[in-house]
Amino acid sequence: MRSAWATGGDGSELDVRDVLPGEAATLAAAQETLRGERTGLRGLWPFLGPAFIAAVAYIDPGNFATNIAGGAKYGYLLLWVVLSANLMAMLVQTLSAKLGIATGKNLPETCRDHFPRPVSLSLWVQAEAIAMATDLAEVIGAALGLHLLFGMPLFPAGLLAGAGAFGILALQRYGFRRLEAAVASLVGVIVVAFAFEVFLAKPDAGEVARHLFVPRFDGSESVLLAVGILGATVMPHVVYLHSALTQKRVAGRNEEEKRRIQRFERIDVIIAMTIAGFVNISMLAIAAAVFFGAGIESIEDAYANFESELGSTAAILFGVALLASGFSSSSVGTLAGQVVMQGFINRRIPIFLRRAITLAPALIVIAIGVDPSRALVISQVVLSFGIPFALVPLVIFTSKRELMGGLVNTRVTTLAAWVVAGLIISLNLFLLYETFVG
Repeated sequence: MRSAWATGGDGSELDVRDVLPGEAATLAAAQETLRGERTGLRGLWPFLGPAFIAAVAYIDPGNFATNIAGGAKYGYLLLWVVLSANLMAMLVQTLSAKLGIATGKNLPETCRDHFPRPVSLSLWVQAEAIAMATDLAEVIGAALGLHLLFGMPLFPAGLLAGAGAFGILALQRYGFRRLEAAVASLVGVIVVAFAFEVFLAKPDAGEVARHLFVPRFDGSESVLLAVGILGATVMPHVVYLHSALTQKRVAGRNEEEKRRIQRFERIDVIIAMTIAGFVNISMLAIAAAVFFGAGIESIEDAYANFESELGSTAAILFGVALLASGFSSSSVGTLAGQVVMQGFINRRIPIFLRRAITLAPALIVIAIGVDPSRALVISQVVLSFGIPFALVPLVIFTSKRELMGGLVNTRVTTLAAWVVAGLIISLNLFLLYETFVG
């Protein structure tokens, strides 16, 4: 690696550290945009990427499990949850990206700087538990994809899934653009697969439109699935990660530079989250159209019914999408784990050692024979309980002018963020009540 300094449009320096040779062209293009020498799509292009890394977590195997379960059991009923969660994700990821741009620090680092040490340690412990739940879903998902496509037993499939994530992570040594390109390619595979599935399944457009905008539940089990969908969509580990992806990617050294970078990153978020939202809505609508009332209990059942109802091509595309989702999201989860440890407690371990450690619980679950589809759904519910611990500090920090400068939240943004946090916390409390009291 080498350290590089570049000059902004007004002569101020842009602090861009640890630039690999393969990144130089992208960073030079970003600096040209900030100087006004690139406009339109050419100007936007160098800034696209961080939100696509984060968006992978929004279409991970946990989404497959919760969306299919929701569509199969309740038809189109919970589509509004998917849409609402996606809109929440846009807001949350925009705030996370903005924190990194404004402060040059990620969310865990900011927590360490501003909270008492016991609080930071507690946040780190819960974040590590969330990372374990995240990896559980992602490795099981990739293993299921290999099992369904090639008949591979789940345990060796889990090992191979871990190896695949190692391979994707190894691209980091060639620069952030290589990693972003690999992840974006896998996202493309998922999008194409579900676009084709929509064409085959032909979900009822009227029912989709009606249930996207009419909030309803149907008993405590539907609340459980709604919280699972929320946990699978608004992912706490990428709330931490996104701030790290933007904190020094291109670092403006004055308020105007930072505002311009933030505008580009907001577009990045909107594009990436819209794609993720299309995939999630498609998943649940397809499940409602094909599986509603068919007694689908697992991803394996879904695969078999895709084959019987829509043909072998549909089943294969579903398996390929699941495999691409597991490989890409597992890599992103490992990156998030590094950010969490480094930020909260200022410790770092080799990323491949972390990958091996977080892989272990998933392999144990597979080895002891826990139903993988049920494990996926439960893991997403666990994730939903971690959201407030990431979201509340994020809203607090992005609302402080002394920390954020000119990128501080507007009052409307802060109000919307607190409403989102309140809704998530309320859903979780209601779920606890229904589970243990109701």
